[in-house]
Amino acid sequence: MKIGFQMDHIKDLNFLTDSTLPIIYESQKRKNVNYIFHPRELYLKNDKVFALANSISFSSSNYQKYKLGKKEKLLLDSLDFLFIRQDPPYDMSYISSMHLLELVNSKTRIINNPKGIRNAPEKLLMLKFPKLIPPTLITKSKDEANKFMTQYSQCVIKPLYGNGGEDIFFLSKKDKNYNQILEAFLKKNNEPFIIQKFLSEIKKGDKRIILIDGNPVGVVKRMPKGKEIRSNIHVGGQCVKTLLSKRDLLICESIKKELIDNGLFFVGIDVIGNFLTEINVTSPTCIQEIKQLYKIDIAKIIWDKL
Repeated sequence: MKIGFQMDHIKDLNFLTDSTLPIIYESQKRKNVNYIFHPRELYLKNDKVFALANSISFSSSNYQKYKLGKKEKLLLDSLDFLFIRQDPPYDMSYISSMHLLELVNSKTRIINNPKGIRNAPEKLLMLKFPKLIPPTLITKSKDEANKFMTQYSQCVIKPLYGNGGEDIFFLSKKDKNYNQILEAFLKKNNEPFIIQKFLSEIKKGDKRIILIDGNPVGVVKRMPKGKEIRSNIHVGGQCVKTLLSKRDLLICESIKKELIDNGLFFVGIDVIGNFLTEINVTSPTCIQEIKQLYKIDIAKIIWDKL
């Protein structure tokens, strides 16, 4: 088969933690021909969507030894599967690429469905499940933010379309920098921002649960470093073994239909304590960490299922 991967530049990836590379490697083991391209190399001409792509092959499972073919014009209709794997920010560039990919022939299965991604940015999709998430405010109003802070005292503030733990702050009215942090969010972007009640359970880490076709197949706990409130691997979080609780399974079951209905085949959710905090549909991670800790090969599970 011919498989395409829309992704970030391979030279910029962390080969020890990236989750796209194991999927490509497993595809190669199954004798597929694999192509990679960056979203900026995507274009539409005469009603057809193309990409300037490189074929790719690996010589070992550490992914650092790879060979790229010459850049070539790739008709996306010719692919059997296409994976959308570029990292956010979920901005107009990201959304534009989803619109283009929606025009690819339906015979090419796209993972995840571009319409599903476009309609489900990670910090917004969870709002469909108010009983599963912590108290949450999405606003661009300083007055509403102050009211929410008065009610909950300690919160976390973050961009609506950020990723990897970027620009996430603990927020308390007792903090001398409270007004400066709030003003920075008011001025920085045109979009609203998100404030959530601070969950003290983050000190014990958060769980990243991987769901394939709506079902949980792997989990790790990401432990924050020192006094850090962010557990993201990008900012030093460490992955350790954990178990799925009854509450975790309830959360997975509660969102399953929504994921399947929207063509969200490969998803990573974040759970702190008893609360769902994000549904990651753009480029879920932790495949390598789960394999190292549990010997569970999620790349193999993905291809077996497909």
